[in-house]
Amino acid sequence: MTNQARLAKQTIKSCRQYVTLRVLFRVARDAFAVIGFALVVYHSCFHTSRVVSESMAPTLWGTSHTSGDLVLTEKVSYHFRAPRRWEVVTFPGPGGVVIMKRVVGLPGEKVSLNSDRQVVINGQVLERPKELASLKYYPYGNLSGGAEVYCDDGYYVLGDDSRDSDDSRFNGLLLPELILGRAWAVLAPAEHRRWVTPD
Repeated sequence: MTNQARLAKQTIKSCRQYVTLRVLFRVARDAFAVIGFALVVYHSCFHTSRVVSESMAPTLWGTSHTSGDLVLTEKVSYHFRAPRRWEVVTFPGPGGVVIMKRVVGLPGEKVSLNSDRQVVINGQVLERPKELASLKYYPYGNLSGGAEVYCDDGYYVLGDDSRDSDDSRFNGLLLPELILGRAWAVLAPAEHRRWVTPD
């Protein structure tokens, strides 16, 4: 083989290596771009957290960070509309813990409980969705003794298992600026996977 042939062969080999490296670089660059975009979308629009108490049972279950429902919160809706009654909202609690409770009273309304443990809004018994018909709310805290709470510019939130729920009865109204988003879906465990608040 002549020197020219060897040189040509080496040149072709070098070109192939260069092209391969360029292709790999482009694939890596595109992959990092996609991953970066996905992370930005996730942090801007979603949040995941574990249920670590039974205060939202039977809707959400859990007693620890390892066994509790893994809940996906979407943070987009409330940029365009206010929280709706019966939605489960997510907000920060003490020590960075994320809390989830159900919206019962809206801003400007008066909330109380009657003797049948039904929610009363502005003097009228509140009709509940079928899936929440079995819930019983307990007259503890600021709802004890037939007391009425004015929501002003906040939301009155309760746990679905209100026998043991640290909610608006003890902590007062939930201000709009504290709400992170709407609890949207249970991602895990697999047997609990479902929508939290169906549209």
